[in-house]
Amino acid sequence: MDRTTRSTGTVSAPWLAISAGCVIALLTFGPRSAIGFFQIPMLADNGWSREDFALAIALQNLFWGLGQPLFGAIADKFGTARVLVLSGVLYAAGLAITAVAPSPFWLVVGSGVLVGLGVAAGSFGIVLAAFARRVSAEQRSFVFGLGTAAGSAGMFVFAPLSQALIDSYGWSDSLMILSAMMLLVPLLAYALRGNAASAGAARAEMAQTMGAALREAFATKGYLLLTTGFFVCGFQVAFITAHFPAFIADVGIAPVWAVTALALIGFFNIIGSISSGLIGQRYSKPHFLALIYIGRSIAVTAFLLTPITPTTIVVFSIVMGLLWLSTVPPTNALVAIMFGTRYLGLLGGLVFLSHQVGSFLGVWLGGYLYEVYGSYDVVWWLGVGLGLFAAIVHWPIREAPVERGVLAPA
Repeated sequence: MDRTTRSTGTVSAPWLAISAGCVIALLTFGPRSAIGFFQIPMLADNGWSREDFALAIALQNLFWGLGQPLFGAIADKFGTARVLVLSGVLYAAGLAITAVAPSPFWLVVGSGVLVGLGVAAGSFGIVLAAFARRVSAEQRSFVFGLGTAAGSAGMFVFAPLSQALIDSYGWSDSLMILSAMMLLVPLLAYALRGNAASAGAARAEMAQTMGAALREAFATKGYLLLTTGFFVCGFQVAFITAHFPAFIADVGIAPVWAVTALALIGFFNIIGSISSGLIGQRYSKPHFLALIYIGRSIAVTAFLLTPITPTTIVVFSIVMGLLWLSTVPPTNALVAIMFGTRYLGLLGGLVFLSHQVGSFLGVWLGGYLYEVYGSYDVVWWLGVGLGLFAAIVHWPIREAPVERGVLAPA
């Protein structure tokens, strides 16, 4: 047994690890997906602008993206559990600082930097890479769907929970309660102990160095197209997560419909994510991804061109929920198909970094352009155009392993 394997221990039973990982995904995705509910009361109490809030949440998405390949590489080498323990500590600290932030600078430190890094160390890229090492290649798309659905459940659970906490305790105390909940993540981390070596990655994968894996990935056209397309996913979903409650308030609809909207997105996201995992096992993943992005553009266009009422908000939320994170299982499965699981945390993390650059721009532009134009219309329509671009980018990707030692085409 080598030094890395000794340091991380043997892996736990697959379904125990998958169950624990799903709960972790629920916890880490939940509070950050409900952050939009804190925007209006926080800004009203502190006298800050929407641009201040948008910058902090945009940086959260950026640090999530920057941290993902770093924490993925650490998990690949030293073990998933250690990274998850760090996730819980960073996340809890970030929410606590946000709760008492005396200025926009501390809002950036708490909600932006620390929560962003906390999510990076405990979100999909880390959890799904651990799942991939515990099941067969044929099962990966399905278990990726389960993990993604669990994150979706976090949105479904934490949207009404956060609003209920705010109504009962105020926004600051509510953030402290959510902070305490994040300390459950380190307790669950033990079930996901192990790294690529202890999980039995293929010998050919283990012989490859990290530098060689990176060179191989960036010389593979399909990987570059996948990375480019995932930028659009981040732009679209982060904008809606951060700004949809304020958008609904701006058009004069009661706040209860914002809670309903995000809860519906979360609930139907569960259905969409599991369905995506199953569909990805049977049909072309690149073509399926292209259809998802086309569907999003159609949904947003229809929503903007019809009168906005509680009914249209519900319909839009259901459709977007089905398409919300349905991109995650086929995207991660394609990375695993192309390169195997040895550096899945790192290579999947780099794809996700592109997603989070898109998230940064979606959230920040939402706040900035709102201050400039007094509405979110420009960002909505930009998202429609990007969705069509993403569909074009995904269509030619080949769903096949690269040839080891040969720079493979898409």
